[in-house]
Amino acid sequence: MMNGLSMTHDTHNPDPVEIIHFPDDRTPAGWHQPVLALGNFDGVHRGHAKIIELVRRRADERGVTAVALTFDPHPSRIVRPDKAPPLLMTGAQKLAALGDAGMAGIAVVRFTQALSRWEPEAFVRAVLVEWLRVSEVWVGANFLFGHDRAGNFSVLRSLGARYGFRAEKIDPVRYREFVVSSTRVRRLVAEGRVDEAGALLGHHYMLEGTVTRGAGRGRQLGFPTANLSTDNELFPPNGVYATAVLMDGEIHASVTNVGVRPTFGASGPVVESHIFDVDRDLYGCRIRVAFVQRLRDELAFSDGDALRVQIARDCDEARALFRQISL
Repeated sequence: MMNGLSMTHDTHNPDPVEIIHFPDDRTPAGWHQPVLALGNFDGVHRGHAKIIELVRRRADERGVTAVALTFDPHPSRIVRPDKAPPLLMTGAQKLAALGDAGMAGIAVVRFTQALSRWEPEAFVRAVLVEWLRVSEVWVGANFLFGHDRAGNFSVLRSLGARYGFRAEKIDPVRYREFVVSSTRVRRLVAEGRVDEAGALLGHHYMLEGTVTRGAGRGRQLGFPTANLSTDNELFPPNGVYATAVLMDGEIHASVTNVGVRPTFGASGPVVESHIFDVDRDLYGCRIRVAFVQRLRDELAFSDGDALRVQIARDCDEARALFRQISL
């Protein structure tokens, strides 16, 4: 826990999560009249957490399975690919987060052009009724579904009355004065306001991937770095950040540069973290880099010595920050 935010999603479910896909898989025999959380769940933020909490509670009260239903790919990738936003999580990260949040099962609808043309009733009948046989469905206040997003909560509730399940929605979740939404979080990350993004998420924004071999310049400067290869789509803007690296179940304070190494004329974008008090071979390790606060813009320096001095200052600033918020 850092500054009231989790480095990882709180784990409520120690058991393996059963994941099924529509239309390929049968519904597990144990999923008798499940209570369903329905949504895209990108980022698994505070608003999503509220739905999940209610679904878990209702499932416990009824003695049935708590299930989350989501879509792959994100519907916008199919319906309007030219306007589809970069996502906060990969599909695997989202499934892991939903499991950590306490969902006993996850149903993934393979979203296609054909499915995008289904009217709301066709989706409800085929997926919610015939496939999952739901007893309750919970959604966010602004959830829309079906062809041309014609289905809103009123439509879902009326279809629920017709097909024999209860439909409920939660009011928008606010953090301080802001309504929590994946769209707002994406904008904050894209603007480098990673501390504010973390506040709306309820956990730090993270990139996850494998440490790959770099040019070794960090080590030459006295600040070895772990270079991240990641499938995540949304990077904070170029700059230097106070971060924390999660690896092998341990959290380590760090500073991370996102950018192009202008002092050395690098050609492609890099995410490289100097992990405090860790000096061992990390090549091939899986790590998560959690973005705590932006420290400064990425700058070009006259030479390596000037860069070395600035990195030392960045590390001092990050250490001072972590002393205040505790790591």
